[in-house]
Amino acid sequence: MVEMRGALLQPLTDVVVVDFTRYLSGPYCTMILADYGADVVKIERPGTGDESRHMAPFVNGESYPSAMPNRNKRSLALDLSREEGRAVARDLVARADVVVENFRPGVMARLGLDYAAARALNPDVVYCSVTGFGQTGPESHRAGFDIIAQGMTGFLRMTGEPGGEPAKFGVAVNDLVAGMTAATAVLAAYIRRLREGGGQYIDVALVDAGLALTVWEAGAWWGNGEEPRPEGSRHRLNAPYQAFRTQDGYVTVGANNDRLWQRLCDDVLERPDLRDRPEYKDVRDRPRHVDQLTAELQEILSTRPTAHWVGALDRAGVPGGPVLTYSEALAQAQVAAREMVLDVTHPVIGPMHALGVPAKMSETPASVRTPAPLLGQHSREVLRGLGRTDAEIDALVADGVVEEKTEVRN
Repeated sequence: MVEMRGALLQPLTDVVVVDFTRYLSGPYCTMILADYGADVVKIERPGTGDESRHMAPFVNGESYPSAMPNRNKRSLALDLSREEGRAVARDLVARADVVVENFRPGVMARLGLDYAAARALNPDVVYCSVTGFGQTGPESHRAGFDIIAQGMTGFLRMTGEPGGEPAKFGVAVNDLVAGMTAATAVLAAYIRRLREGGGQYIDVALVDAGLALTVWEAGAWWGNGEEPRPEGSRHRLNAPYQAFRTQDGYVTVGANNDRLWQRLCDDVLERPDLRDRPEYKDVRDRPRHVDQLTAELQEILSTRPTAHWVGALDRAGVPGGPVLTYSEALAQAQVAAREMVLDVTHPVIGPMHALGVPAKMSETPASVRTPAPLLGQHSREVLRGLGRTDAEIDALVADGVVEEKTEVRN
């Protein structure tokens, strides 16, 4: 079981984050901050909570997927449609170091909780909004989920097999990179605040964050007008750099420079004749003949099992590896050694797995300290921290402004 190291000094210990986010992009941002020690108070709607709580599969009535990006957080179930609820939210914002929200532009302003209102309460607050298209521009008013952003960044047109239908990434890439972008920007703004004082507003869009990933594609388009098309597993600018079918599965090969190409031909494939072919000899030539090269390498690699080729690639110092299913990926010894699969105990789900933290820090490591909260699990605790008495909290609960979880099942 993962050690709940609540007393460990972490990079963001004592940093208070008020989290008005739901689904994935915003919660992923605040999960990163929470993993590094921030006290993240997640504001959720009474009764329903974050919409991701309704995503299957469920264990003992709790959403397993929703638990993934909401670990290390405290849940306050608060009705923001009521003035009493907004008053509680204002008290939280006034004490916060960071506010993160991912509503459509204009929603937080209607609630009186936008950056202008937050800054009036707390001039040093770092306030981040994550939306589909950002706060400015002709599309800013539109709702934007991950699939919409993948379509509007060109990703659906450059993913999949050549000649195939538009295909999405295997993960919610725009949501996730927007969350990472937001977390990075929040940390940068917080460092600036420590140095100079003063908060600031951060505007992150799923479309912008996705486009920022297209560094090779932008170079090819602006360099020679090359429109990125679906290439399967092939690299757009280098070859061979892709997955090939083997006798019993698939193997990836990353021989994307002349030195690695020579090793691949001589030591892995034992085909020095390929190395000396004029159309394959230079790193600039191979991508121009990639269809022919792919067919020839495929014929060779399909004659032996994956394990043979992985061993040969490793011995030759050529990057390569097996193409695993997700379950196989999680079961790897390397993944276990890097602590990328952890065990935690959820109050309702019970023993469950959690993904680890990818960055390993020597002095102030991030950690998974607590599982995702139940809806309203920390409502009373958070309100007490704001100075509310138990009688005042009882009244808010009785009026339906606040919901609290009073029983935790195992």
